[in-house]
Amino acid sequence: MRHKFYTADVFSDRIFGGNPLAVLPNARGLNAQQMQRVAKEFNLSETVFVFPAETSQGTCRLRIFTPATEIPFAGHPTVGTAYILSAIGEIALQGEVTTVIFEEGIGAVPVKIRTEAGKPIYSELTAAQLPKFGSEPPSVAELASMLSLEISDLLNGEDYPQAVSCGLPFLFIPLRDREALGRVKLNRERWQQLLSNYWTSSVYVFCYDPELEGSDIRARMFDPGLGIQEDPATGSAATALAGYLGTRHPLTDGTLKWVVEQGFEMGRPSILQVEVDKENNQIKEIRVGGSSVLVSEGIIEIPDIES
Repeated sequence: MRHKFYTADVFSDRIFGGNPLAVLPNARGLNAQQMQRVAKEFNLSETVFVFPAETSQGTCRLRIFTPATEIPFAGHPTVGTAYILSAIGEIALQGEVTTVIFEEGIGAVPVKIRTEAGKPIYSELTAAQLPKFGSEPPSVAELASMLSLEISDLLNGEDYPQAVSCGLPFLFIPLRDREALGRVKLNRERWQQLLSNYWTSSVYVFCYDPELEGSDIRARMFDPGLGIQEDPATGSAATALAGYLGTRHPLTDGTLKWVVEQGFEMGRPSILQVEVDKENNQIKEIRVGGSSVLVSEGIIEIPDIES
């Protein structure tokens, strides 16, 4: 069975930056075992398989696989798939902004595609789930040892480690500065000991010391449990980060915005735009977006595998 695929670099406006993504725009006929094999073959953070929508409101249905497992939602696959499908003509663009609805495991995910001269230049998802917060994480001392850092490298006070989910859960660990962030080395044994039975095994470390002018935050993300040693850009984590930051911010009504840089330590610089709408001191909506660029297209041969 032969299937067309495309790849794009997501959260980047140039090839070989951002987070690579593979998309099969017509995955009809494939079962879960085949899709998992394909995702493992591409060995990217995620691979997306596109199916016809199951509801009248949906544009299409997405199934998202890491090299190790299927997941119900992810950010860079969502915005990247919107870009690819519109770039190849599978989504008809309508004016300056086109809105589509992707059916994902978490539910309906709205995505806006911005165009220029009739071509997609930016895509932005709206989180299908508002922030949920996990139980108290391991101690700062334990987390520092997991990251191969000193306790003094971690922030404390109002910026404390916390687990948050807007569809996928992440443990957010704020660090002192970019130098400490660059020294992070995930100790796999300690990671397994501390997080194997915790709410999430995904580790998101960040600091308020970005490299680029115009950025607000520098971040890195690790989750060997999903087959991701380190991720160049994590949109689902950025939505949850908005929950982490938005609940702490004193603004009660209005929109908060942050620019997050990720993947620089990997040589895959990525830029994610994050927005939070608050009303009466409550988060009402979270959006994450960025640029993408097509990289390749081809045909993959997928052998029959029984369900």
